[in-house]
Amino acid sequence: MIRDRPDGRHHEMRPQDVQQFTEAQVDGATVVTAVGAVDMLTAPQLQDVMTAALRRKPAGLILDMTQVDFLGSAGMQVLMAMRNQFGPETRFAVVADGPATSRPLKITGIADFIELFSTLDVALTNFTH
Repeated sequence: MIRDRPDGRHHEMRPQDVQQFTEAQVDGATVVTAVGAVDMLTAPQLQDVMTAALRRKPAGLILDMTQVDFLGSAGMQVLMAMRNQFGPETRFAVVADGPATSRPLKITGIADFIELFSTLDVALTNFTH
């Protein structure tokens, strides 16, 4: 992946240069964005980021997995564990679309317990209305 640097030069980003999990406030909701694989090596980091976000007691927390290319069982365990930590005052949803993310969530039945949206825009619209 090539990114422009502030000085106008190009910098080739290696996979280790990309931050795996980031957090932002978007339209009143906390959005955690995941990139790459969510597996047994990265799932603990995802849980840490989501737990830290949950401690701030947001009205809504959305996990955007549209840039995830592999979702392993450890990642799905984190989703269910996090779901059980949410109180009634915080809404939780996952944005996932495609065979790497939404398919395993649907096949395992996790989508029956966690709100699932195909795009971040749809999730944000649903959360703010």
